[in-house]
Formats: sequence, C-alpha cells, structure tokens
Amino acid sequence: MELALVLLVIAIALTFDFTNGFHDAANAIATSVSTRALTPRAALLLAAVMNLVGALLGTGVAETIGSGIVDAPPGISGLALVLSGLLGAITWNLITWWRGLPSSSSHALIGGLTGAGIASMATVHWSVIWDKVVIPMVASPLVGFALAYVIMVAVLWIFRSAAPGPTQRRFRIAQTVSAAAMALGHGLQDAQKTMGVIVLALVAGGLHEGTDIPLWVKLAAAGAISLGTYAGGWRIMRTLGRKIIELDPARGFVAESVASSVLYTTAFVFHAPISTTHTITSAIMGVGATRRASAVRWGMARSIGVAWLLTIPASAAVAAVLYLVLSIFV
Repeated sequence: MELALVLLVIAIALTFDFTNGFHDAANAIATSVSTRALTPRAALLLAAVMNLVGALLGTGVAETIGSGIVDAPPGISGLALVLSGLLGAITWNLITWWRGLPSSSSHALIGGLTGAGIASMATVHWSVIWDKVVIPMVASPLVGFALAYVIMVAVLWIFRSAAPGPTQRRFRIAQTVSAAAMALGHGLQDAQKTMGVIVLALVAGGLHEGTDIPLWVKLAAAGAISLGTYAGGWRIMRTLGRKIIELDPARGFVAESVASSVLYTTAFVFHAPISTTHTITSAIMGVGATRRASAVRWGMARSIGVAWLLTIPASAAVAAVLYLVLSIFV
C-alpha cells in the first residue's frame, strides 16, 4: 500500500511538472514569438531543450522545497499530504491556464503543500515561507520592473541615432539568445521544485534519507517539464505576448535578459523558489512603461495581479480539502 502510494505521488508530481511546462512555456517564448524573432514551433523546441539543460544545473531550490516548506510525517499520512499539495497545485494551474492568466506554478505548489500541511497538522516552516517565498514574491516583480525600465531607457539612449530597421533586426537575432537564457532559468527554477517534492515523498515513504537529489529524480523532472514545454501554452502566450503591451524586438530582448538574470541570481545565490511568471511579466511591463504609462494595458495587469494574490491561498484551500477527504480513506 505504502509503495503504491509513493509511486502514485511520483506520477502525480511528474504530471504537475508537465502542466508546469505547458503552463509556463509562454514565459520563455511569448516575447520572441510576438516580435517574430522565432516561429512558435522553433521557440517551443528551443525552450524545451533549454528547460532540460537548466533543470540539471543545480539543486538549491529543490532542497528548499524538499525540506524547507513542510515536514511531511513518515508513512501514509505524509504521502497523503504531498499528494494533496500536488493536486491542489495542478487544479489551480489548470484553472488559470484555461482563463489564459499567467499565474505562478511555483506558488501554487508552495500553497498546496502549505494548505495540506495545515490540514494534517504537520510542521509548516513559516520563517522559510516568509524569507524564501513571500519576500521574493514581492521583490522579484519590483526588481524585474525597475531593472527592465532602467536598462530599456539606457538601450534607447545608446541607439538613439541608429537606423531603426537594421537595429530592430539585430535585436530580433539577439532575442534567440535571450529566449534561450530565459528558458534555461525556467528549467533551473521550476523543474527543481518537482525534484524537491519527489524527494519529500521518498522520505515520507521511507525510501530515501536526507535532502540530496538522486540522479533519476533529476532526469525524470527535467524530462517531464521539457515535454510539457514542447506541448505549448498558447492561451498564456497570447496574454504575455500581446495583451500586456505590443512588443518590439529591442523591448523583448531587454525583458527576457532582465528576467533571466533575476532567475539565475535567486536560484544560485539565495536558493529561493521565485516565480518565473511574475518575473517576466513585470519585466515586460517595465520595458513597456518606457514608451508611456498608457502603453501598458493596466486592466490586464490588474487581472494578472489578482491571480497572483489568489494563487497561494486558493491552491492551499483546495489542497487542504483534498487532504481531509483523503485522510478518510488512508
């Protein structure tokens, strides 16, 4: 029974990883597709490959998720906790994907684990959630917006006398690199979160000790998120690529470059599981604001903001209810 539940949790975790991939594929490629730097299929293939590579570059974020959010009790109750957290996150991912809203898969997972932890009366590490989730959740969009705005102003000044046509063509080529960097950062951040959940399940099932990530877990999570990315997330791609602001290649390049640099810094330096969605969306708003404030479609931005605010409590509530239901049977 316990082994079967472990295998079920792993399968659901990889399913979450797959939905994370198609839900967040737009993070890496929407700007490149909307500026016609890449065709949609070429952009998806590039994003899938770089997600795979990024997933294998570190484990700091995975260890934060695997041991820093909640202490899953050993045995079936701990496995039920992890399963409920995953199902809560998947539910919210599917709802926001259907609505075309770029919400955070990362925060959905953290909210799901937290809600299931509360329902099971397990130990929830609120200090870690505050330091590595709440503060970065607020800071990363602000940093992304401000950096993108400042760097875009500098780019406009540097190229103020350049011929627009050739300059935009060069930025369109450069976007291939920035899109790859963004996809690498997405794999580095988001695939690691699934690795951490699988290790959490293995520990609860008595099949693993410590927080180190086995190679097969890394490969499985990397493969699942890459397949999900290649499956595509067209609804959210339209939101990020067209409904926030009309992007040109220069602004797309700056937005992707800034967002990827924030992802690398938080993953390698702080081991903080930040939202790739929050970061790229705020960077797109930042470059857009250099035109004029009205160039950003603030109504759509408000809708995205509401989804951000609801993600953790909504996924936590779903996970808590699911745990209470599961606890009747296990």
